[in-house]
Amino acid sequence: MKIAVLGGSFNPIHIGHLALADEVCESLGYDRVLFIPAYNPPHKELQTLVTREDRMEMVRLACQDDPRFIAEACEMERGGISYTYDTVCVLEEKYRDVLEGKIALILGDDLHSGFHLWYKAEELSQKCDLILARRPPVSLGKASVANHARGAYGNLPQEFDVSKEVLFKNALFIQNPFLSISSTDIRERCSEGKSFRYLVPSKVFEYIKNGGLYAAH
Repeated sequence: MKIAVLGGSFNPIHIGHLALADEVCESLGYDRVLFIPAYNPPHKELQTLVTREDRMEMVRLACQDDPRFIAEACEMERGGISYTYDTVCVLEEKYRDVLEGKIALILGDDLHSGFHLWYKAEELSQKCDLILARRPPVSLGKASVANHARGAYGNLPQEFDVSKEVLFKNALFIQNPFLSISSTDIRERCSEGKSFRYLVPSKVFEYIKNGGLYAAH
């Protein structure tokens, strides 16, 4: 079984995430995409408008209708800083009986310029097949809904030539659908009472609405 990993805060998960996973399966032949919500991402301070349990449940709901998509809770269960290298080591052991080849790591282009700062980045680039995806520019959003970069991640260049990053020399590029949707924009729309029904999976929409998630208080 060919397995790819899509990590993130998923705050909330939206249809852009699902479209990206679908492209990885369809164009690169992966059998499963593991959606892994971060417990505590090392590169940004999350806007804590919802609980970790809420983020995990929204991912579970989003994955329910596609057997190729798996909501993987390993980082939530492990706690602490969610280093991707540690996560991949856990997954290699967990799926060792079915895993075909290396685990693939999907990276949106908002992460490309900072990848060299990741914990054990060089080892990770060798341990995994890296898949580089497109992502629309991220809205900064209002201060009340925005995430904030940590440390050196806040001083990364605005322009980045991915071809010059030696860690990406064997990476695969995909032309995934370029959907101008971001979790930040969805949080902002929720806080302002604006429509977002078709930006997230239907079950996620119901979960957000029923729980009053991201609403202004």
